[in-house]
Amino acid sequence: MISRILSSSPSELPTAVGASTAFEASTTAPGDEIPMVAEFERSVMNVAVVTVGDELLAGRTANTNATWLAEQLTDRGVAVERVTTIPDRIDDLARVVNEYRAEYDAVLVTGGLGPTHDDVTMEGVAAAVGRRLEPHEGALEWLAEEGGYSHEDLTDGTGNLPAGARALHNTNGVAPGVVLENIYVLPGVPEEMKSMFDGIAGEFNGVRTHREVVVADEPESALLDRLAELRDRFDVSVGSYPGESVRVAIESTDLQTVQAAAEWFEDRTEQPS
Repeated sequence: MISRILSSSPSELPTAVGASTAFEASTTAPGDEIPMVAEFERSVMNVAVVTVGDELLAGRTANTNATWLAEQLTDRGVAVERVTTIPDRIDDLARVVNEYRAEYDAVLVTGGLGPTHDDVTMEGVAAAVGRRLEPHEGALEWLAEEGGYSHEDLTDGTGNLPAGARALHNTNGVAPGVVLENIYVLPGVPEEMKSMFDGIAGEFNGVRTHREVVVADEPESALLDRLAELRDRFDVSVGSYPGESVRVAIESTDLQTVQAAAEWFEDRTEQPS
């Protein structure tokens, strides 16, 4: 029998307020083969992930933060529609964040926090929304009381956040993150980023989705007509991922629809050896 894998979101999640109704993922990196993806209507929260750092663009550091965040958000029923990496430049940060905050329900920015010359993320985010940076008393108080850092211990600018922002405390480091409108700014150090995201994960909720993967031992080009018919017959999202065999991922918010679609496609596809 052809290999089939069934998965779904780990728990029932409420539909996010302000979520969009159409979803078409676009998270492939430059040079990746673009899978065929069919669009289907569903109510979801859609987000963009922005990772900041010259070292990411130079290939000296693997972009594990983007992968981890995308996985966490997808598991919560949130549609990650953009993953963008930009350099440590204020103008680029301001432009991209300003564009994405208007287009998506939320923008997650990671990296570039701290007091060094190339840590410009806070300044770029502030510029995106027309705010100034100013000392955040709540962040400074938390660093003093919970972190044991006096004002004298901190490098100048450590507690400077965009005016009106909600501070996100860094339990594994020093530099705070922020929430500003629909923008979430997290550290670039993976351990710090993960712990900070865990504190706000409840703010990212979508609808439960179900997924089955059918593995077919045929060239992708030979499957085109059947993939088209699959999309016509069933209200599902279909992704085709070629390799040694072709993995066809079928998704829907309705479990029975996913199972019926996977069974229909499996019955019409050659099994792997």
